[in-house]
Order: sequence, then structure tokens, then C-alpha cells
Amino acid sequence: MQNSVLQPGKRVSENFYESDMILQHYLQTRLSARSLAYMSERLTKLGALAAGEMNELSLTADKNGPVLQKRNFYGETVDEIIFHPAYKRMTEIAIASDMFRVKWEPELRARFSEERHRLGFSAGFLFAMSESGLYCPLCMTDGVAVLIDRYCSETDKERLLPRIYSSDIDYFYTGAMFLTEKAGGSDVGSNQVTATYKSEDRWLLNGEKWFCSNANADIIFVLARTRPEISGTKGLGIFLLESKLPDGSKNSMDLVRLKNKLGTRSMASGEYLLRDAEGSLVGGETDGFKIMTDMINLSRLYNSIAAIAGMRRGIIEVYQYLTFRISFGKSALEHALIRTKFLELGSLYLGNFYCTWRAVEALDAAEDGNKTEAALLRLLTPMVKKATAGTAVYAVRESMELMGGIGYIEDGVLPKTMRDVMVLPIWEGAGNIMVLDMLRAMLKSEGLSVMLSEMEILYSAWSAKDIENELLWQKIISELRALEALLEQLPNEEQDVMEATAEIAFNRLTEFYQLYCLLRYYDEDSAVWLDTAIRFYLNRLQLVNVPQMATAPSVEEVKSLIGWNF
Repeated sequence: MQNSVLQPGKRVSENFYESDMILQHYLQTRLSARSLAYMSERLTKLGALAAGEMNELSLTADKNGPVLQKRNFYGETVDEIIFHPAYKRMTEIAIASDMFRVKWEPELRARFSEERHRLGFSAGFLFAMSESGLYCPLCMTDGVAVLIDRYCSETDKERLLPRIYSSDIDYFYTGAMFLTEKAGGSDVGSNQVTATYKSEDRWLLNGEKWFCSNANADIIFVLARTRPEISGTKGLGIFLLESKLPDGSKNSMDLVRLKNKLGTRSMASGEYLLRDAEGSLVGGETDGFKIMTDMINLSRLYNSIAAIAGMRRGIIEVYQYLTFRISFGKSALEHALIRTKFLELGSLYLGNFYCTWRAVEALDAAEDGNKTEAALLRLLTPMVKKATAGTAVYAVRESMELMGGIGYIEDGVLPKTMRDVMVLPIWEGAGNIMVLDMLRAMLKSEGLSVMLSEMEILYSAWSAKDIENELLWQKIISELRALEALLEQLPNEEQDVMEATAEIAFNRLTEFYQLYCLLRYYDEDSAVWLDTAIRFYLNRLQLVNVPQMATAPSVEEVKSLIGWNF
């Protein structure tokens, strides 16, 4: 009697970095030699931990989530959040990877100033393949560092930034932003928490924050209304709060409860009542939302990295499994429908993978002073966030179905991955908010013209050299120009028409740009996986409404497309 669902000789990756030919190729071609030399050893170590120890840690932390201890033995309110030891160990792994240190330690920041986000996110990608719950607090921490660096006093920078790039977990601080309130949710202009001036640079904050991720954060940025007579976001200031006051006592923040979430169970999200909580104003009294958007936009890229990491984990889990699974008398990969599904999932992954890293490159360039890249980033950030989040949910669900009943069992990683990615279309602005943000970016920046120009130039170049498919490329270019005309007409329409049309148009624009990104990163080595994905996107963009005969990819094409050496 067979004693395993898989055939003898089954194996899985022992190192998520060494197995991933696509990630390695991207970093080898898009990082300088000195950056790659610095990060390779750290990524190799993290890749082994992500494929090994972190697997068990993540499953354990997911099943043993944080617990709120409201009071101590003596009846004193302590609001202490107790985590399983696995959570602390994963935090140690995260900070040891240098995902923050390479960005914020002064000497490293100067050395890698043009590539620091690519370096930090490369570690984040591998980490999130195993644990995306904790990746949210890590995201918040990096965002807090951005606001401290850009807007806080030199004293606060010198005091707090070393806490963020520290390699000592007992010295390390995590961050959070308390944004959401009951009154409005994504409608931040409806926020009601108030801030009143106390003395010097101290303000007192009062009210309730409804959804506070990383509820145990040490450093928190909070939006509060300084001018009740000014409605909307213009009446909001932003305040730096710390969990402990300068004298070591607890700040006056009452943690009402922890959220009982579908996923990301390893980390703590909560509800806070601020009762004369002390904070310092950052920027002007009405600059709060504008300042907070810097953190929000970075968080959206973190959301995208978590999404492609979740996609990758789902796809490689089922790929490794089906490589050693016999179904209906032959290897599972020999079935045409399974290979066709891998064609879809692998291609969608590549389109989202390269589009996300294109946005990270734009962030690096924008921070280095490139205004063209900054304009592109303004449109690309919400575009990538929306696309990756939705595709991650679909890809993990489909991966679970491909694996069959065993993929639904909580002993494995896919149920946790499925629950975790479900939050990504919601966090940092749901899909509708992303559509509205893309509209604003289109109307107020040059991002759309930059994006369209990039695409037309590269599409035309491919049309000229791909003579066999020249008519197809011409059709694609024609479709792109028609989409451009539609987008140019949008500002002239009524608001309802503009919004309803925008989602359809931007979804289409996203697919065009994903194809562009596949072409942008194409070379002799990446052609092994990109040729198949490019054909997939070309067929997807043809707008063929009548079903046509299709050919399933070969087993070798699937293996090349997945780009996973285990």
C-alpha cells in the first residue's frame, strides 16, 4: 500500500533565494555589483531560513496569536500584548536580514542611496514568502522611519532612527500609523479625534482609533483634528506619539481590544481610545494628511511586495507538489489543463512581479531627484497595489485548487497564505480607493504621459524586430492609442461616468503596462521564462471574443516559466 500521496524522491526547496532563478536574475541585472555583493550573503541566509525554520515559526505564530492582558494581578491596567516566542524569533530574523539597516544606517544609506529600496525589498520579499503577518509591522516601521527622517526634528532623528536600524532586538523599535476611525474608514476627512495644545511642543489627543495595526508599536504617527472648524483632511494635523513618555510612564492610550482577524493572525491589530495622550505636532497644523501620504504610499508598495511573495509561495508550493504527484496514471504535470493553469498563473505572476519592481526602481530614482520617475511613481503606486493584491488572492486560491484537498488542510502553508493575502486588496486603500487615486494622479501629474510614452516606444521597437508578429504588435499599439484617447476624454465627463469608466480603463492600462514590463526586463537569460509570458499577455490583450483553438504549453515550457530550481 502506498504510504505517501507523492512519489518516492519527493523534495522541496531548501532555500527560497537559491531556488528562485527569476528573483536572482532580476537582482543580478538591476543592482550594482557592490550592492549585490553586500546583499547576496544576507539573502542566501534569509532564503534558507524562509524555506526552513521560518515555516514552522510562521505556522506556530499563526495558530498562537497575540493575547491582550488588560490588567495585572493587582488590578492595574497594563494593556500588555503577549506574543508567542515564535513571533520574537521571526522579528530577530527580519532585523538580521538588514532590510532596515541597509536603508537607514547612515553609512550604508549613503553607500547605497540609489538602490536602497531594492535592497530592502529584496529581503522583504523572501521574508514575506514565509511570514506576511509580521511583514505588516515591518512595513509600518519603515514608514515611520520615512516620516521621522523627512519631517521630525534633528533631536528626534538622532534619538529614534538608530532604534529602527538596530540589529539588537531589545533596542529595536517598531512603528505604526493610527489612521482609521469609525466615522469614515477610508474617508479620512471624516476623522474626529482631536488634538489640543498643551505647552511647548506637547499636544493632547482624544478620541478613538478604530483599526490600529501593529498595536504594540513603540513609535506611532496619529492623525488628529487641530481645527474643528475646518472640515475634511485640511483640518488634520499629524502627531508623533510614543508608547512611553519621557519619564518612562505609559502614554494615555487605552487598548480596548485586539481584532479577531481572518488572516495575519500572528501580529496584533487593535482599537485604541486616546485619553489626553501626549504627542508632538509634526509639520504645520493642517499638513497632517499630506505628510501621512508619504507613509501610505510606501505602505502600498509593501503591500505589493507581500502580494507577489504570496503569489510566489502559492505557485511554488503546488508546483513542487505536482512534480511528484501521479494522477490518472501519469505525472500531474503531463495533464494539459494543469499545464494551462500554470501558464496563466506563472504569466500573471511575472507581469505583477516585474511591474512591482519597476515601481520600486521608480521610488529609488524619485528619491534621487528624478522628476520623471517621481511622476510615474505617483500613478504606478496605486496601479500596482490594486493589481497585485487582487491577483494574489486569485493565484493562491487557484494554487490551492490545483493541489486538491490536501491544499485545504491547515497542516500545510496554503490555508494560512490564503487567509493572509485576503487582506491585501483592503489594507492601505481598497480597490475603489486605488481607482480614485489613479484618477487624481492622471489629472494632477504627468505620470500617464510618461507611462504611455514608455509603452509606445518599446512596443514600436518590438514591432520592428518581431517581423513574424508585426501585425499583432500593430494591433496592440492601436489598442493602446484607443485607450489613451479614452483616458484623455475622462476629465470632460460627469463624475459618475468618469469613475465608472476609470476602473475599466485602468484595469486595461495595467495589463498593457505589465506587458511593457515583461519586455523591459527581457534579455537572453530571462527569455527562458519571459517568452511564454509575453505570448500569454499578447493573447490576453487581443480582445478576441470568440473562443479559439488553444494549445497547452509543454512540461518544459511550464518548468521554464516557473523558474524554480529545487
